[in-house]
Amino acid sequence: MQYANLGKYIKYRRENLKISLNKFAQETDIDPAIICRTENLKQGIKISVLEKIANFYNQTPAEFLSDFEQYYLDGQ
Repeated sequence: MQYANLGKYIKYRRENLKISLNKFAQETDIDPAIICRTENLKQGIKISVLEKIANFYNQTPAEFLSDFEQYYLDGQ
């Protein structure tokens, strides 16, 4: 599975909840610049950041990635 578009999926999930980038950054305790660069595919994602994002959705990183894989396979 290719994870190059994971940032786009993170943005999709965030926007689906109608949460601003800054609010999301505050809720996840991640620097907004890191989220912005990740969502815009300018920076890869560290596992520690992925863990914080997954926790925000009450998921493990594995569950979050599984959801991403399903989204990707569905052709989104």
